[in-house]
Amino acid sequence: MQLVVGRIGRAHGIKGEVTVEVRTDEPELRLGPGAVLVTDPAGVGPLTVESGRVHSGRLLLRFAGVPDRTAAEALRNTLLIADVDPDETPEDPDEFYDHQLVDLDVVTVDGTEVGRITEIAHLPSQDLFIVERPDGGEVMIPFVEEIVTEIDLDAQRAVVDPPPGLLDAERAVIAGSRDESGEESGDKSGDEGDR
Repeated sequence: MQLVVGRIGRAHGIKGEVTVEVRTDEPELRLGPGAVLVTDPAGVGPLTVESGRVHSGRLLLRFAGVPDRTAAEALRNTLLIADVDPDETPEDPDEFYDHQLVDLDVVTVDGTEVGRITEIAHLPSQDLFIVERPDGGEVMIPFVEEIVTEIDLDAQRAVVDPPPGLLDAERAVIAGSRDESGEESGDKSGDEGDR
């Protein structure tokens, strides 16, 4: 099985190093020296990690065959993909690989069906479950402990305790939406910000 473990950012310096947006909880394993990574787009890979270091809180990698800034800049926005045993699980029991979560049924704490996870969106502030509802609609659920109360891989379900309005797309207030009089439109159901 293949998992995206990083995305190459801009070149750093003149010796072929690149910044990497890490998308794995195990960068020392997946992105360590000697790791061979498949790429998307496939034409620029596979890439072998020659060396790595952290500089100002960012991971910098150098790949074999990438000798200078020009070659490094050509790799920008390339996804780095590692081969992972499908039976492998993270060491922390509260962590999960995306492939373990996709296709889980989502239900509320009272057993109400919400839908099925179709994708995990990795945002800078938090991860989101993209959930397809039974009616074909879609809802995004923040993957945070306060909302996602249980992941049961054996039962193939995720249990959520959503704040008011999170699952009610028809009632959700779009931030900054105003009618012609300048008043906010929609139901004021409270702040749905970072939780």
